[in-house]
Amino acid sequence: MPSAPSASAAPPSEYHSPLLSEPGAIPLPPGAIDEGVAWHYGDPFIEQRAAASALAVVDRSHRAVIRIAGDDRLTWLHSLTSQDLAQLPDGASAESLLLDVNGRIEEHFVLSDRDGASWLDTEASHGASLLGYLTKMVFWSKVEPVGTDELALLSLLGPDLDSPALAALITVPTEDYATAPLPDGGFVRRMPWPGGGSLDLLVPRAQLVSWWRTLASIAKPAGIWAYEALRVESLRPRLSVDTDERTIPHEVSWIGGPADGGAVHLDKGCYRGQETVARVHNLGKPPRHLVLIHLDGTADGRPETGDDVTAAGRTVGRVGTVVEHHMLGPVALALVRRALTADTELTAGPCAASIDPDSMPKHDEFQAGRAAVDRLRGR
Repeated sequence: MPSAPSASAAPPSEYHSPLLSEPGAIPLPPGAIDEGVAWHYGDPFIEQRAAASALAVVDRSHRAVIRIAGDDRLTWLHSLTSQDLAQLPDGASAESLLLDVNGRIEEHFVLSDRDGASWLDTEASHGASLLGYLTKMVFWSKVEPVGTDELALLSLLGPDLDSPALAALITVPTEDYATAPLPDGGFVRRMPWPGGGSLDLLVPRAQLVSWWRTLASIAKPAGIWAYEALRVESLRPRLSVDTDERTIPHEVSWIGGPADGGAVHLDKGCYRGQETVARVHNLGKPPRHLVLIHLDGTADGRPETGDDVTAAGRTVGRVGTVVEHHMLGPVALALVRRALTADTELTAGPCAASIDPDSMPKHDEFQAGRAAVDRLRGR
């Protein structure tokens, strides 16, 4: 068994899902960042294969949920965050970030706006900090952010999201980040990741067990291990696991609007940290980038989140999520120096490691600012 993500990335919540009492549920080790939901249900590789080839349901009810009411909620959030939210249609969703003054990532969340309220879900360990910041920034705006236990999150993964069996239970949105109401409250949201896409069901918490059992009748029950394996394969970062205190959005490919699956809209301004985003986009390159690394499966042990990635004895990066994948074997996400080539021999914790060349960002996008500088210099 591989080690679960450790609490060194962020403190675990004290949440204990009622679904841990369901048949076959194996809890995560104490101190794991996802402690409180099931790690797996007896065979994590079968669960991953179901999530990749058919349909699997995962308990993610430890996610923190914040409800924001008030007529000014979208324009207010637009002014604070990295995403273009001012004109977000009813029933739509988007990912967004809060940055510090230097453009470093502090918070990541998914927002869905429905029926006069915005619902934000984020890492369990960031619920209090995100709510605290939003509460401090209310001032005179007509908004009311509150933490809530009203809704809990379940995720469906796999190519059978549009199956007749599922359509008989719920209305399935067809567009990424679109939502639809669920019977008896809550809503379902289409996400472009992990894998070829997923559905997040934010169900009334009082109905969590009944919804789980209903979905488990048509989908394979799977633990958070399966979700994380597909997320790593999809190169999707996780806050405070694949990011550190220095991470900027370009390093982890969180650039773009909802149509791009991103969390930073490049055609909006006036938010904290915007200058760094604009400078890197128009003039520079990120100092690091997120890649997939393959780990030596014969090594005695695995690296942990936060361990150094080294090359020839020098630190060149940082290990993020580590997972055993049903096809790729032991792999991890890592933030490494942009100058590294894919054939660089690496060490991650106790393991020899190598960069998956297909995961290397190209950084060849057109940069208007750089082009202007080159013209001034006669290049």
